Amino acid sequence: MNQRMYGLGSKSSVIREIFEYGKRRAAEIGAENVYDFSLGNPSVAPPQAVEDAIAQLLQGKDMTALHGYTSGPGDMATREAIAAHIRGSFGVPADAAHIYMTCGAAASLTISLSAICNAGDEVITFAPYFTEYKVFTETAGARLLALPSDPATFQIDFAALEGALSPKTAAVLVNSPNNPSGVVYGRETVKKLAALLAEKSAEYGRTIYLISDEPYRELVYGGVEVPYLPAYYKDTLVCYSYSKSLSLPGERIGYIFVSPQAKDEAALFLAVCGAGRALGYVCAPSLFQKVIARCQGMTSDVSVYEKNRNTLLSALTSYGFTCVRPDGAFYLFMRSPEPDANAFCEKAKQYDLLLVPGDDFGCAGYVRIAYCVSPAMIARSLPAFEKLARSYGL
Repeated sequence: MNQRMYGLGSKSSVIREIFEYGKRRAAEIGAENVYDFSLGNPSVAPPQAVEDAIAQLLQGKDMTALHGYTSGPGDMATREAIAAHIRGSFGVPADAAHIYMTCGAAASLTISLSAICNAGDEVITFAPYFTEYKVFTETAGARLLALPSDPATFQIDFAALEGALSPKTAAVLVNSPNNPSGVVYGRETVKKLAALLAEKSAEYGRTIYLISDEPYRELVYGGVEVPYLPAYYKDTLVCYSYSKSLSLPGERIGYIFVSPQAKDEAALFLAVCGAGRALGYVCAPSLFQKVIARCQGMTSDVSVYEKNRNTLLSALTSYGFTCVRPDGAFYLFMRSPEPDANAFCEKAKQYDLLLVPGDDFGCAGYVRIAYCVSPAMIARSLPAFEKLARSYGL
């Protein structure tokens, strides 16, 4: 057997391991007594329009067509609806011929990396980063370089980035709003990033692609802007998922948008199609392609997450913990009061608080807290957090 694949299969991600522990613990003491902040699983219901679209589609007369294959890149009407939404929302060129439907953001990333990477290439991202980026990049035959971010803000350290870019760089992979920090890259940051990549692409004589991982695009608070990267850098691939915006993580539906302004964009899209074919990611779930075509621009009730953020951030900082203020997504990235975040998470289990150490996110000494849970659970958990803080003398 393939030993690399055996290694990936024999060890779950740290997030999943903690999630499974939480289920076992809930069976012992009751789910209401376990404060599971491990998994980024939305707790807010999908918009009613999603349920209405499903019901209407299932009441149609041609069930064979509804559940049948679409074309490999996806249903044309769905791709046209997405392209129209991109044009209308972000003011950039977009058409159906540049949209590839996928089984969520993980498939979008895996396909995009496989489409542009060759053996020996490098992909740059910024810590903290989603734990699976390394797996996706190495599966594409490339190497992931995770650069430290500015420790005070978790924004891009441009000196580190400029030093890491090289003729081997195939892509820079960004995630804003970020999992696990909730940090958003502002317009000036994006402009600076685009200018640097354009300069280095010209210097090296190869296109450095920008891959934008965007499952949390709509989850922002206080009017914070999330710049749309294709508007600033032409050689961009957008990897989008409806898992968080429409609360549909289990339905596995998303897309890749290849900017029509990218160099050799037709060939680039064909490489995306080829990677989808090679990986077996053709014809994303037909029913949910048609559902999301009817729900463009809609979101679940993001205000619930904003209230959760405010409650938890205020309480934890009052207890003496240090957190990076998140402007988006639904995670808090909190500094561990001891250097070993794994040891801290083990101690938190004594209070039935399930937190994820930051080591696998490329950022030791921090923990991720997924606050996409019910407000009632957050309220019940606060005494446990306070006891944990006191145990460290905070």
